[in-house]
Amino acid sequence: MPRTRIKICGITRAQDSAAAAAGADAIGMVFYRSARRCISLETAREILATLPPFVTPVGLFVNSPPDEIIQIAEALGLRHLQLHGDEYVECVRRLEGYSVVKAVRVTKSGFRSELDKWRQAIEAGLPQLRGFVLETATDSVGGTGISNDWQTVRDAKQSGAFDELPAIIAAGGLTPQNVGQVVREIQPWAVDVSSGVEAEFGIKSKEKIEAFVNAVKVAENGMMSG
Repeated sequence: MPRTRIKICGITRAQDSAAAAAGADAIGMVFYRSARRCISLETAREILATLPPFVTPVGLFVNSPPDEIIQIAEALGLRHLQLHGDEYVECVRRLEGYSVVKAVRVTKSGFRSELDKWRQAIEAGLPQLRGFVLETATDSVGGTGISNDWQTVRDAKQSGAFDELPAIIAAGGLTPQNVGQVVREIQPWAVDVSSGVEAEFGIKSKEKIEAFVNAVKVAENGMMSG
């Protein structure tokens, strides 16, 4: 089975990007002005300057015009983008040349139809769309610490809703205490955490990141040995 990738999102300080050396594959920087974890280009450059080797930086946007997304991505040299708003196919299509991940909110009523809509777009030709973040359905955007509806996600997986889709990334209230169960039951391509590894709002905890990474590894080892 493939290794579960780990993304630490909502990095707000250069000193926290170094914490990714604990075993993260990617870090996320928020460029949504209404978000409390939003950072400036100057801070983003400081974070990128201290990022360990082989850790991928990802820019997170919410309903930003494609031209603005591209402008920020080019200014920082980003190649990976995460969209957490109501962006639809045309927006993703205009981000040609980037690796795009789209957040999809997990609701009992609309989750499957949302995935089906994107499946049709992919079949019609949307190679830049590389994955989906399964986000908690709240009025806020990411980093809320509110647990996702994992039963709906499990039901979707068992019914084949994720078949022939690009990478599935689990998110929503993940912590060192619950991520192992999510890895075992959902077997996502990656897990994405923000508030679950913070010492306080916007400040990452090296100890919590290490515990989170270890919990993922323990879950994977148990699956392989079992």
